[in-house]
Amino acid sequence: MYAAMIPATVSAPSPAGFEPHAAKSVAPLADLFRLLGDPTRLRIVLACVDGRRAVGAIADELGLSPSLVSHHLRLLRAARIVRAQRQGKQVFYFAADRHISAMLAGMLEHVAEPTSDDALDLP
Repeated sequence: MYAAMIPATVSAPSPAGFEPHAAKSVAPLADLFRLLGDPTRLRIVLACVDGRRAVGAIADELGLSPSLVSHHLRLLRAARIVRAQRQGKQVFYFAADRHISAMLAGMLEHVAEPTSDDALDLP
């Protein structure tokens, strides 16, 4: 639907190392966005971007149960979105790497931009 609105001569640059339409790249990326599409999981990840956080601290900060936070953190760890570091009996979680932090910062910046009626006007 939207493809018909964009002139065929306009093409966006591909990110470094990305082959357009490569299933091996697109499927894991779609899974990442699916995981981050859940508002609760996204709030948990954003809490972890700010620094190391224990499950209890995340639960208190977001008003969630520790068991729910632990469940979401398990999924986020499996997707390599957050990492865990054990310190004694406590486990602290933080953003897995700078790519995750940069992506979220960029997306937060994007949603904070004022909207324009000229959204489909291309240079």
